[in-house]
Amino acid sequence: MDAEIRQKLIDTAKRAAKNAYCPYSGYAVGAAVLTDDGNIYDGCNIENASYSLTICAERVALFKAIADGHKKITAVCVYSDGGKLPYPCGACRQTLSEFAEDACVVVTDGKEEIRTTLNALLPNKF
Repeated sequence: MDAEIRQKLIDTAKRAAKNAYCPYSGYAVGAAVLTDDGNIYDGCNIENASYSLTICAERVALFKAIADGHKKITAVCVYSDGGKLPYPCGACRQTLSEFAEDACVVVTDGKEEIRTTLNALLPNKF
């Protein structure tokens, strides 16, 4: 992924984290997905008192892209400055795998950055 696109994804995810609703965990996460035609969609985590109804930032961003007609995601960025790198959870990995199998994944807290692929994070998808 080129450096300019990577930085746009990071900036988008960082801005999205500011909209997170996380009164229970206190862990704000933002995400950005890049579609195959160059559109970027953002998302933030949204918690609920019934914790199983919480949704992660990655799925919010992905669902926004899908709702807008996009079915191919080429890159994903997940950002949090909450003290640990915000790797996608298992549910997000599986959901992303439907639309982003070969996607580049950037995980960052603004200081440290890991670049990997969705296939590396979920090698034996369902």
